[in-house]
Amino acid sequence: MTHSTATLTEHIIQPVIFIPHGAGPCFFMDWNPADAWDGMAAFLKGVAASLPSRPRAILLISAHWLAPGFSVTAGAQPELIFDYYGFPKHTYELTYPAPGAPALAERVSSLLSEAGLTSHQDSQRGFDHGMFIPLKLMFPDADIPVVQLSLQEGLDPAAHLAAGEALQPLREDGVLIIGSGMSFHNMRGYGDARFTPLSEAFDDWLTQVVAADPGHRQTALRDWVSAPYARQCHPPGGDEHLMPLMVAAGAAGLDVGQKVFSEQVLKTQLSGYRFG
Repeated sequence: MTHSTATLTEHIIQPVIFIPHGAGPCFFMDWNPADAWDGMAAFLKGVAASLPSRPRAILLISAHWLAPGFSVTAGAQPELIFDYYGFPKHTYELTYPAPGAPALAERVSSLLSEAGLTSHQDSQRGFDHGMFIPLKLMFPDADIPVVQLSLQEGLDPAAHLAAGEALQPLREDGVLIIGSGMSFHNMRGYGDARFTPLSEAFDDWLTQVVAADPGHRQTALRDWVSAPYARQCHPPGGDEHLMPLMVAAGAAGLDVGQKVFSEQVLKTQLSGYRFG
């Protein structure tokens, strides 16, 4: 009995990944020290080769888009939003002409609505730097359609876990779901050695939770503020960088997660995680 290539590949399920996206356009400019972001850049460049197949499309949840309800980019060719400030001129001339995916945006919105979550399709919204900076390293050809999903204002972890759960079926359709944020995000802590042990303790907790059975994982993530040094690592107003991990963990379903990147950068521990 023979099977076509389509039959053999159509049931490949894409994993879910939470990536650290660095600081502004850090990978495309000089930094001090010069090698500060080299390890993270190498990790991002290696993601595509680690996937079971080429994604049909990408759904990316960026820490840099908050909306009253969950919103999705619905334009056919979204422009780039250079939402970082004070960096060299050439970093505002970066390009990433990935197409949008209006049909996927419709599907995302439908899945969220079916789960009782408010959703909105935004045909005018562009791609922010939480999308195009890491994707320039991960998929440099910019030939995979991308839809961005916003975070929901209020940053309720339960709501973001629920959104991920609603979007889990996309993985079976060849959609790679990426949470783009930072496992540590306290602007006052970067470069301060006093935050090194605090970030390590929080990172240890996060790693154990991600690798736990899904039931315990979801319960612990809902109450992430009780983790060691949680608010020192993600102060109020800075926890938007952890919320993409909540969506990723929700979309993981029964898959157990694992740490796939970890490095001390600017005296803080930064990690990436994968489910499936």
